[in-house]
Amino acid sequence: MVVSKDLHLTTKEAHQSPIPYMLRKTAIVTTALTVAGGSWYYAVGMTTGSDLTAIYNCSAFFAYAFSIPLLGDKLRFDKAFAVAVAIAGVMTIAYGDSKQAGEGADPNEANNRTVGNIVIGVGSVLYGLYEVLYKRMACPPDGASPGRGAIFANTFGSLIGCFTLLVLWIPLPILHFTGLETFQWPPGKAKWMLFISTLSNAVFSGSFLVLISLTSPVLSSVAGLLTIVLVCIADYFRTGDPLSAAAIAGGLLIMGAFFLLSWSTYREMEEERKKQ
Repeated sequence: MVVSKDLHLTTKEAHQSPIPYMLRKTAIVTTALTVAGGSWYYAVGMTTGSDLTAIYNCSAFFAYAFSIPLLGDKLRFDKAFAVAVAIAGVMTIAYGDSKQAGEGADPNEANNRTVGNIVIGVGSVLYGLYEVLYKRMACPPDGASPGRGAIFANTFGSLIGCFTLLVLWIPLPILHFTGLETFQWPPGKAKWMLFISTLSNAVFSGSFLVLISLTSPVLSSVAGLLTIVLVCIADYFRTGDPLSAAAIAGGLLIMGAFFLLSWSTYREMEEERKKQ
């Protein structure tokens, strides 16, 4: 069904093994995701947190850009406007309270920041591409039941984890023994924090894949930006510091963009239903 993109299989398609197809597509999608995610960790020590947040979350724009040629989505003003509002919200949170660097800034630090921004920009493009590739290559066709979509999304998420566990660990000992990057076990408290972070990311990633399968990469990407709002709220309860005007304004923009995009998606689905 996923291979043929058709709910009704022919006799030949029914007897064809989907395993080779799934292995190939898992490798492609996981590689795009790994490079995109790795760029974040590589750039985090080179650029500012504001640049990192703002540029990486522009993946919503690239998800929409890639969905037009790869998924056949139409260029709609309401969708494009919603994505622009969401990115404006991210920019407001990231830069609303930041101070500009002075003229006497270290040139080496400025160069590192430029390189880091380029790296995270590439990661942003690849993350948008990953979302669209997953929708194109590894989701049931339109018309499949939500239950099937959710089950298959979790199955594919498990395949991503298996590919990471079986293949993507190979560079780690090479980096360690060559001295390019030394790895060591984290101390006790950090180990538990990483464990909690891993579980949280597993829940988020599984839910994210289900959302892409049931809706679209664009809506899912903008919905992911809502986590920035939740982080601001969590910081308020953790530190007791009041939310800044930029955080409140940016959060309202992101939430407004999500509801606007949800309404646009609903209208688009209704138009398609009427045509049928």
